Amino acid sequence: GKDAKLKDFTFRERPPFRKSVFAAGTAKRTADFFKRQSGVENEQNENGFVRSRVSFIADIPEQPLTASKWRTLKENSPKPERFELRMMEALLAAGADLGIAKSLLTYVAMETGSLPYELLLRYLTFCVSGGYHSEVSDTYDIMKNCFKNLDTGAYTLLMKGFSKTERWREALVLLEDMKKFFMPSPRNYGDAIAGAVLHGDREMGWTLYSELLELGLTPRQDTWQCLFESATNRRDHKDKLLAILSYMRENQVFPEKPLARSIKVWFESLPDEKWKGSFSSVDPRGQCRSCQANLESIRLTEEEYAQLKHSVMADVIEGRDVFKKTTPEELEIFKAFVKKRPAFDVVIDGLNMAHVAPKCSKSETLLAVVTELEEKGLNILVLGRKHMLHPSRNWNKHEMNQIKKKAHCFFTENISEDDPFLLYAALHSGNQCNFVSRDLMRDHKACLYDSTTRRLFFKWQRGHQLVASEYIPRKRVHFQRTSVYDTIVQTMGTSWHIPYDEEGGIRSTYEVPQKWLCLNKEH
Repeated sequence: GKDAKLKDFTFRERPPFRKSVFAAGTAKRTADFFKRQSGVENEQNENGFVRSRVSFIADIPEQPLTASKWRTLKENSPKPERFELRMMEALLAAGADLGIAKSLLTYVAMETGSLPYELLLRYLTFCVSGGYHSEVSDTYDIMKNCFKNLDTGAYTLLMKGFSKTERWREALVLLEDMKKFFMPSPRNYGDAIAGAVLHGDREMGWTLYSELLELGLTPRQDTWQCLFESATNRRDHKDKLLAILSYMRENQVFPEKPLARSIKVWFESLPDEKWKGSFSSVDPRGQCRSCQANLESIRLTEEEYAQLKHSVMADVIEGRDVFKKTTPEELEIFKAFVKKRPAFDVVIDGLNMAHVAPKCSKSETLLAVVTELEEKGLNILVLGRKHMLHPSRNWNKHEMNQIKKKAHCFFTENISEDDPFLLYAALHSGNQCNFVSRDLMRDHKACLYDSTTRRLFFKWQRGHQLVASEYIPRKRVHFQRTSVYDTIVQTMGTSWHIPYDEEGGIRSTYEVPQKWLCLNKEH
């Protein structure tokens, strides 16, 4: 049957292909490779300052200076304009001593009789990043007296600074003030929550967390970590903490390793609930290597598939953006074409796949892809552009005729975009239909309006997209296999499996982590 034909694209006792386009870090490794090829390297120090920003200062003072010595240093500077601001930035970048920064402020106050807002803001940054809490309070008092309004930068720094001190409640006052002028950020809420929780007012922390969600803001990982850590060895707020895991599932969010550790510690600390956690991975059959449980299938249920098909048809195929690059008439002709033919097993983005092997003609490459799939007895649709039918060095007439014999073909106008046609044909053909493309279709995921549908689109894509991993001319085309399991936070009641990001790993939005936290409740 159909499933037997498609089995070559899912795992059967073969080693996993390590470089799946959906594996975390693939995009970063590829970008780094091309960056090295072109000799581009970034010159940044550990504070994130690009060197050129502070390189104008040959020497940062090693100790506090008198006003006259600061004056001399400024006069001898190659760029005396904005000297004080750039010096404060340099002191911050160098992690200099607090006394030096204070002596710079004293010099400016003596010279001009006042302290500019921008300079105080940079000094505030210096104090917050250095953990000089009493200085944060003093600077706030100066700014409050001298300036009628503060900007988001000042509010953010002050809230972060206050949240770590006994004056943490002032961070809540600042949050309320901030709301009068602009929407607070997830970081602002995170600092206020951390201040409340770290000083024992967990109820206030959860109230602020609810507010953050009601505003439609996405919580930060360190906020979640703070909430889990505050609940170690306690049963209260358990439902709210489990709701965080549900939020991650619904929004396709993956915890980073430090948060995953905190989640593990919280579960294991729950009184009278014997949970045991371990850091694990999943074999290609979808089995946890720690507890041997089978993870959720990547296959969409009938209900999920119907919901995804409806949303893609409405938001992407019929969406306004589509008709910037194609006409309604052309799309209608294509729909009629699809309806007259039996459901496809695989839809190929012809132009995209023709570029897999740069060393041979595009038609030869495409013919190799089609032949590989035709030999499996699949009903194939090739989507192309009309220019592919004009014989040329890249598009050999005989090879194109061979393709037309082996597959159904539809050639769009040259300016048309292939993706809407590909999505329509694949989704119209049913849940068994795969598609072949190297395009990751991020734009279309963005057109979908709710997080559940975006998650389903991503799940469908990972379960149905075949990517040609390599093609050597006159040899067989090899495809990366689709995953059989879904990379998403999941629970069976007495177990949880949580995919997490490794520390320092860079993952693009369409990639998924390869590491898992496995939690099991002992009976």
